[in-house]
Amino acid sequence: MSYRIACIDLGGTMIKSGLWDGTALSHTQQTPTHSQEGAQAVLDRVITLVRAMGPIDGVGLSTAGEVEPESGRILLCDNIPGYTGMEVGRLLTQELGVPAAVENDVNAAALGEAFHGAAQGARHSLMVSYGTGVGGACILNGQLYRGMASAGEFGGMLVHPEDLQADDRGSGSYERYASTTALVRMARELDPTFTDGRAIFARLAEPAVSQLVDRWCGEVALGLVGLIHAFAPERVILGGGVMEAPQVLPRVEARVHPLLKSSFLGCRLVAAQLGNRASMIGMGCTVQQNLN
Repeated sequence: MSYRIACIDLGGTMIKSGLWDGTALSHTQQTPTHSQEGAQAVLDRVITLVRAMGPIDGVGLSTAGEVEPESGRILLCDNIPGYTGMEVGRLLTQELGVPAAVENDVNAAALGEAFHGAAQGARHSLMVSYGTGVGGACILNGQLYRGMASAGEFGGMLVHPEDLQADDRGSGSYERYASTTALVRMARELDPTFTDGRAIFARLAEPAVSQLVDRWCGEVALGLVGLIHAFAPERVILGGGVMEAPQVLPRVEARVHPLLKSSFLGCRLVAAQLGNRASMIGMGCTVQQNLN
């Protein structure tokens, strides 16, 4: 059966959009979010994009922040002024006249990878996404696990208790050491001209840079070892632009495997396959399931 499902990935900088037909994503484009204009202006922009797609059967929105999936209400998001508390799912249905699903962006990406990407065929998988922070999602027994609300906030794990500071809630956390932001911060201590991950990996042949990346991969591994022992997944999907660098996964694997109990060595670390389409594909599949 063919569908016309509008898929939106709402980020702080860009809104990605596309049309899911039940098997593939097409008509993809990117539009500036202009998040500083506030939540209502951003939602109006999303609605305009969807209406331009013509007749649709439903709409799926992936978004930064914590989401109450049943209602599509944003529980917490600091990226867009006025977004926290907004009943996005209800407003989309009201304006567009079709069923709407709203989901956290990393959860949506994990669903995309589970349906059509690196986690396809696995009953138990985790996704860990490395970027400005560290996000995560759990697929257990083939279902997205939410806990009380927003399970999978792996970036908040405490990995360095020796660095705790009473006035800094995120101190000692996984994302402070394993995010791409952390890698760039470490690199700038070596050379202030480093601005992003691409610049770092372009100079990986330099011994000092290679040692720095090794140290960062050790921080990445530290959290993964805990997650694998806690959840016993078949696969851990590593996402985020930094994981597209071919040098990263082998270095992380080399640090993870020696620290695992022998009964957990069957877990595979794999790079995400769907890139920046994962969240849209995940939302397309979610809405498709709801329509069936």
